[in-house]
Amino acid sequence: MPITEVPAHLRTAVDAAKEKVAALHAELPRWELVVWTAGNVSERVANPEGDDLLVIKPSGLSYDDITPEAMVVCDLDGNLVEGDRAPSSDTAAHAYVYQHMPEVGGVVHTHSTYATAWAARGEEIPCVLTMMADEFGGPVPVGPFAIIGDDSIGRGIVETLQGSRSKAVLMQNHGPFTIGSDAKAAVKAAVLCEEVARAVHVSRQLGEPLPIPQEHVDSLYDRYQNVYGQR
Repeated sequence: MPITEVPAHLRTAVDAAKEKVAALHAELPRWELVVWTAGNVSERVANPEGDDLLVIKPSGLSYDDITPEAMVVCDLDGNLVEGDRAPSSDTAAHAYVYQHMPEVGGVVHTHSTYATAWAARGEEIPCVLTMMADEFGGPVPVGPFAIIGDDSIGRGIVETLQGSRSKAVLMQNHGPFTIGSDAKAAVKAAVLCEEVARAVHVSRQLGEPLPIPQEHVDSLYDRYQNVYGQR
């Protein structure tokens, strides 16, 4: 049976996700990843007793108007479960990712300038920076062209990222989508995706960037994912 309201046992988790997702949306303009009302952040709400839910911003909502109360809740078919606004037009893509990548807890979409410029060329960002090896474990790949509105974009994201270490994909002619263990990790990946897109673009104006040998990519990725930071 489809979920028509937030189950009582998920109320606390959903409210916490609304707070988190609303706050994380502020990071997108802060890092200059979006303009106007473009872009979105979502987070999965795991349901140990049944189907998971997701929290995302409404379609076309100004970043100045984003509050926890304004966030909407959908099921993983993209159907509205809670909220008085229409969900983001990217909701079907987010939902498809959650359905088919159970390890993913957060999804972000932006139209950040440099990453989108690579997407417009249909060209992956080559792994020529240690930051890329650290965060993405290799190049940032390109996903297929897909029309917004159904799960076509989600299918392209999943097909491109399943089996990949990258947390980002450049959907051709569209822009970057990033994933993470939660929404904060996906936002971090979006910030770093734009940074490496910019740096590699600038590097190519000066000459051909030098690739990092695969064995060093592997060791850098392992160190950053398993040793770096506070454990």
